[in-house]
Amino acid sequence: MSKSPKILIAGAGIGGLTLAQALHHGGLEVAVYEQDPTPRIRNQGFRIHIDADGNTALRTCLPPAVFDLVRASSGTNDDVLGMYTEQLDPTLRQQFPGITDELITNVDRNTFRRALLTGLGDRVHFGHTLTGYEITDSGRVRVRFAEGAATEGDLLIGADGVGSAVRRELLPHATVRDLGVRCLYGRMTLTDTTRALLPAELEHGFNWVSDGTGCGAGFAPLRFRNLPSDAADYLMITLLATPEHLGVPHAELQRLAPHELWKLANTATAHWHPALGALFAHADPESFFPIALRAGEPVPPWESGPVTLLGDAIHTMPPTGGVGANTALRDAETLATELLAAAGHHSLREAVAAYESVMLPRGFATIDSSLAMAAQLFGEAV
Repeated sequence: MSKSPKILIAGAGIGGLTLAQALHHGGLEVAVYEQDPTPRIRNQGFRIHIDADGNTALRTCLPPAVFDLVRASSGTNDDVLGMYTEQLDPTLRQQFPGITDELITNVDRNTFRRALLTGLGDRVHFGHTLTGYEITDSGRVRVRFAEGAATEGDLLIGADGVGSAVRRELLPHATVRDLGVRCLYGRMTLTDTTRALLPAELEHGFNWVSDGTGCGAGFAPLRFRNLPSDAADYLMITLLATPEHLGVPHAELQRLAPHELWKLANTATAHWHPALGALFAHADPESFFPIALRAGEPVPPWESGPVTLLGDAIHTMPPTGGVGANTALRDAETLATELLAAAGHHSLREAVAAYESVMLPRGFATIDSSLAMAAQLFGEAV
């Protein structure tokens, strides 16, 4: 390539911003377009697990000062994975020794995003909803936005999530399967009073509770290393069940107000151990929101060009494996490495092809393992 290409990224989520950091600090021109009107995200989740692969990707992609900020604003490290019945009888408890303070094991999604924005400045454009694109006669990509604006670049990366507008145009045959399970996300702010409610079994790490009927809940505390002025430590609570189990059709579930979802979660777990019931009862009623568990169906490789995909935009996976965010971070690492290596040596298309040859099999293999975990957690095929 004779000149530095202009890279367009659709989506300022974890994968898109991590990629933008790597490209910007590698000397490439990059612009990120995000439909959210502000950096504070819509309801997508709270606590995110970061594994060894995620740590490696962040160290590779982020300049040291940004990585240090991400680590300083992350949660205190934990090393426990537990599984219990609804009466808090243990079925599995696993510890992972050797986790040092240099590693990141969990982050708050909003705080993480703000850290990833550091230093990107006006390269990130909020309030821009991508509606489509076209390849120009010169081989560049012209992107259109719902707000009426348009822009051109040499490469468009769709990091715009499960509902990706880029995927719909690039791969109209690609489908995302609804697994029939709904997740009610909520959280309990950790105060002096609520900390006393937390059972010793759930004090650390991620713990899964199941009543053996296809209804289960995940509990994971997030205690900030350095508490932000606009945040508080909390216990993330995720209740997973089918709409039939919850007694509410999917369409109606999506319309329920947060406090109504909170009541639904309390009702669904009323027969559980009193200590667990207390956690639901003291959760923040306005923190609850629903999501559908979905999984991307495998697609065969396509002819590489000036448009590609990253993260959930191509390999949506259920959260049961705890690796969705880490897979997006690995995508960002792989793509950044290829694009930065390509500068001045070979074409963008070759770089994209090399990335896709790694990303596709890796992403869909990870979906398979997440689905296997979902089947294990629910005791049934999904």
